[in-house]
Amino acid sequence: MPLLLPGTDSQSLRQALARPDTWLIACFCAAWCSTCLQYRPKLDALAHARPGHVFVWVDIEDHPDLLGDEDVENFPTLLVQAGGRTLFYGTMLPHIGHLERLLDSLTADAPAVTTALPDIRALLTQA
Repeated sequence: MPLLLPGTDSQSLRQALARPDTWLIACFCAAWCSTCLQYRPKLDALAHARPGHVFVWVDIEDHPDLLGDEDVENFPTLLVQAGGRTLFYGTMLPHIGHLERLLDSLTADAPAVTTALPDIRALLTQA
C-alpha cells in the first residue's frame, strides 16, 4: 500500500483503517522541511514493503487538526498505533532503518504511551 495523504486519499484511508486491529504509522512533517522531503520516498518504500500497515504522511501546516494541542518541534515526528493504542510517539532520526527496527520490536500488546493528540484514526476516516 502506498503512503497515504489526508484529504487526498480519504477513501483509501477509510477502507484501510476499517479493521480495528490495523496498525497506523503517521509521519508528521512539513513541506518546507528538507529533511522531510528526503525522508518521504524512503517512508513510501517502507509503506509498500509493509502492506499490512497503513502509512500516512501528515503535513502539519495543511492538517493542524490532526495534532490538536500537540506541538511538533522536530522532524520527522512519528506516531505508531496498533488498534487505536499509541505504541510510539516522538521524533526519530531520519534514517528509515530506525523506523523499521522500531516496528519490528513493537507488538500490539506493548504498553501504550500517552499523548495530547486527538483521535487521529477517527479524524482520518471522517473526511
